[in-house]
Amino acid sequence: MTDSQNTAPDAGRRNFVVSAGAVATATLVGAGAMAAATTAEAAPSSTSSKKKESSMLTLKDGTQMYYKDWGTGQPIVFHHGWPLSADDWDAQMLFFLSQGFRVIAHDRRGHGRSTQTATGNEMDTYASDVDELVTHLGLKDAVHIGHSTGGGEVARYVARHGKGRVAKAVLVSAVPPIMVKTPANPEGLDISVFDGLRKQLAENRAQFYREVPIPFYNFNRAGVKTIEGTVDNWWRQGMIGGAKAHYDCIKAFSETDFTEDLKAITVPTLVMHGTDDQIVPYKDAAEKSVKLLKNGTLKLYDGYPHGMLTTHADELNKDLLAFIKK
Repeated sequence: MTDSQNTAPDAGRRNFVVSAGAVATATLVGAGAMAAATTAEAAPSSTSSKKKESSMLTLKDGTQMYYKDWGTGQPIVFHHGWPLSADDWDAQMLFFLSQGFRVIAHDRRGHGRSTQTATGNEMDTYASDVDELVTHLGLKDAVHIGHSTGGGEVARYVARHGKGRVAKAVLVSAVPPIMVKTPANPEGLDISVFDGLRKQLAENRAQFYREVPIPFYNFNRAGVKTIEGTVDNWWRQGMIGGAKAHYDCIKAFSETDFTEDLKAITVPTLVMHGTDDQIVPYKDAAEKSVKLLKNGTLKLYDGYPHGMLTTHADELNKDLLAFIKK
């Protein structure tokens, strides 16, 4: 792991065809974090008895957004990625709950338990939806943490809606500034890659979602054992969501340009990325993003996969905690 530019070759870039833009599912929880979280939940809480720990919020267009809201203290809002749900953050929710934080995670429209929307499956609406949730919950001094597509959602939300409400931001294995190849981003991936993803999703989404987690967690690397429960949980979360929303979201995570959003963010922002990320290659993502941020810090993890929040949850949780408390 290194705190500066890593010189390891970007081997994952062209292995992306099967699995670009997928998001890790946090299912491996360290025993210490689990025990601590259990203790925290058993202890008396100052949370109002009227507070709902999971609920549905009706958004202004009638969409039902599912969210979890546990604990008290400084709020941390977790933003999952394509095509998963708030359950992607299990390891982080339990850990930070045990550390005395209020933890919130939502299922993005069209994903998880939220409405399977046919419209609004793009970044402007995603960010607006988050703003409605934050306003509904009255959150202030919040830390927003986004993984992969969720990192794009964080960038757009913080830049356009977060003034006066956001304390810090974290982008983990995130898609900004932009994934697709353009004249301004010649290192990006050709649009045919994302067309291929749409084709696979439309033809056999269930099989596609069996295949994506393998490079997502680097289970295709020599010496890395496939964890079947992790693959099953990734598939479970993906299949709960809506096919139309997932199809549209491929355009949202690949073609949205977050350059101006990153430039507009002034709060301290941590950018975390694995150097063997086969889904979102770090050189065209993290290394470019941190140069656009006014107050950004880059932390690279040597050889870690896109789904490092799952495979290396204990280490990343500690680093996240250190950044939040700094």
